[in-house]
Amino acid sequence: MSMNKISLILLFLPFLGLAQNKLVVEVEGVESSSGNINIAIYNKEEGFLKFENVFLSDSTLANAGITEVQINNLPNGEYALAVFHDENGNNKLDTNWLGIPKEPVGFSQARMKTFGPPSFKECAFRLSSDKAIKIDL
Repeated sequence: MSMNKISLILLFLPFLGLAQNKLVVEVEGVESSSGNINIAIYNKEEGFLKFENVFLSDSTLANAGITEVQINNLPNGEYALAVFHDENGNNKLDTNWLGIPKEPVGFSQARMKTFGPPSFKECAFRLSSDKAIKIDL
């Protein structure tokens, strides 16, 4: 393949939806430095908040106050994030017998409702360039 063709392909990548973006997530309200902050990224409404439908996930050590997580190489698209502070480090969201989280949770663009979590649409945002978002626990 000639250098001109490669240059042309690289020029049009962003327009083909293949652009890679950096997402910086600032998780605020982290009460302690124990455990991890876990992030699940979903790219479709179907199966939102189901572990088997996670598009991408990441985890970092918790830092009291604000914990920052940087996700690289996300293609252009619509995403919704679910975050939880895994305070005891068991790699799962602990819940009570009713399924209500016992560990702090947060979502992109939305908050927990009185009777359950928000929907994908309530949490969704478009990503077409590098972006920083804040999520409160």
